[in-house]
Amino acid sequence: MNVLAGYATIVGVVKTVLLYSAVVVAAVCVLDWAVRTRRINPFSRTSRFARNRVDPLLAPIERVIVRAGGAPASAPWWALAAVVIGGIVLITLLDFFRDILFQIIVVSQQPSEAPMLLASWVFSILSLALLVRVLSSWFPISPYSKWVRWSYVLTDWMIGPLRRVVPTIGMIDITPIVAWFLLSLVRRAFGIP
Repeated sequence: MNVLAGYATIVGVVKTVLLYSAVVVAAVCVLDWAVRTRRINPFSRTSRFARNRVDPLLAPIERVIVRAGGAPASAPWWALAAVVIGGIVLITLLDFFRDILFQIIVVSQQPSEAPMLLASWVFSILSLALLVRVLSSWFPISPYSKWVRWSYVLTDWMIGPLRRVVPTIGMIDITPIVAWFLLSLVRRAFGIP
């Protein structure tokens, strides 16, 4: 369990660094927004600093916003949102790896739990694939995109037969929800955590 304690220490440090980084990024984004909206004199040293140091960092985000029809002055807020969401995703991934590390340690001490652990991982991956499949259907993302294709490959064997049985509700296809429910029932029936 010393490995888990060390990992928890590292995660704590990463969370602290992410928090302070988000505060610094928020301050820089507020400054840049104030310069872009001319709330700060555009000829001051602060404005020159923002244009010379911060604007080049925000240029890729600004290009995406302008292509989508947005205002360039909103680039600092989108950058801040990206940093916050990226931090949340990183913390979630670190927690996920902590859980996997814990499961591996338990299985190394009790090898008889290995089949149950593998079954749990299979059900978790299938549930994640269903979630990715549903979320990707809400956006203009091709099912053949390299980012979501795996979710279709992993779940087509469940969704295909269910579509022949489960009717749609208007334009809404509820077969992924039914598949999620059936996966949960099977998981509970076999006592898989």
